[in-house]
Amino acid sequence: MPESLNVLLGVSGGIAAFKAPEIVRSLRLKGHTVRCAMTRSAGAFVTPLTLEVLTESPVYREEYLEANNSGEELHISAARWANVMCVAPATCNTLARLALGLADDFLATTCLAFTGRLLVAPAMTTEMWEKPIIQAHVACLRDRGVELVGPVIGPLATGEVGMGRMAEPEEIVAAVEKTPKRGDFAGTSVLVTAGPTHEPLDPVRFLSNRSSGKMGFSLAAEAASRGARTLLVSGPVALPTPPGVERFDVATAAEMAEMVERLASQAEVVIMAAAVADFRPQEVFETKLKKGSGPPDLKLESTQDILSALGEIAPNALRIGFAAETGDLEGEDGGGHRHVERLAPTRVADRDPVLDRADVVGPLRGQAGRLVETGRVGQNRLRPRRGHARRPGSARRARGQPRLPVAAASDRRLGRCVRRGC
Repeated sequence: MPESLNVLLGVSGGIAAFKAPEIVRSLRLKGHTVRCAMTRSAGAFVTPLTLEVLTESPVYREEYLEANNSGEELHISAARWANVMCVAPATCNTLARLALGLADDFLATTCLAFTGRLLVAPAMTTEMWEKPIIQAHVACLRDRGVELVGPVIGPLATGEVGMGRMAEPEEIVAAVEKTPKRGDFAGTSVLVTAGPTHEPLDPVRFLSNRSSGKMGFSLAAEAASRGARTLLVSGPVALPTPPGVERFDVATAAEMAEMVERLASQAEVVIMAAAVADFRPQEVFETKLKKGSGPPDLKLESTQDILSALGEIAPNALRIGFAAETGDLEGEDGGGHRHVERLAPTRVADRDPVLDRADVVGPLRGQAGRLVETGRVGQNRLRPRRGHARRPGSARRARGQPRLPVAAASDRRLGRCVRRGC
């Protein structure tokens, strides 16, 4: 069973609100503590007394504006109490107010004060869901890290079948339970890069590599699950965003360099797991190159070395790099990357079409590792460092605050990686 969570369930005024008691009951049966907040119109579909009995807690409504002689700001205390907030159902009106940052009732005000993981489960008719303004609000919320559960295609209150039905309670409960627990990296900011880059040649062609992005996504997921604020800069991949991770999508090496430069100052740990292109075409053609013109004379130029720039843009961060290689790794001693504290040479598996497997070896030592799936690299590899000597000029950390290396991995599951004390 997942670790017990404090769940604040927001219920807005839609017909799907009648499923809120089922969501509460399922969460309670799984051992979680639940409190509810209702909008003004939600009471027309489900009574506050029902939710109060099921949660064994008072239901937050507009009474928070009335004097109660306690001096307590209920929206602040509720936001600090919750590990995760979930708004189900989330109507058009609620989505709009959240996207615009309005604070005109308890639920919206608490969402603004809440700093953790926020999920919304939209519920509306197909016509309303497809309106451009609603899609703009949804895009805005996604950009701010709000996670959507549904909607799905199914029977609607109008008797029609279409997109807009709220996700089923069990799906919403499963999404809530993916909330990372507060772990040993709480209070630490981690920046991870992942995936390939695409360097355009013409409007339809580009130079790239076979990186799947799974290694970086696995590392980001592990960092978030341990309580770190995790920023993920991803090249073009078809992977879902791990729970609790803030994702920033880029396409080219230049875009990734710009995004890393923007975010690195916020991070105490930078893990460069992306397969950034080393070269790009000197000239990008405005129209598609025709086959009849024969093979083009391609001239390449170097892309910006993001690792080398880290020393200046994130001088106090722990900086970790990966180097994908196909030959002898003994010479990969990090000499070309003096701006990273750890360089993990990674041998690409033979005949692997998407770089889904690799040998991960100890940095600076060339110790052979086992063949591992890159999608599992993050598991058991991020551990607080003990006895680490502070680098000259680096920021002093408070006693007990963890740093995040790529530490020794399980020999049975992952092979040897960056060993403790390397």
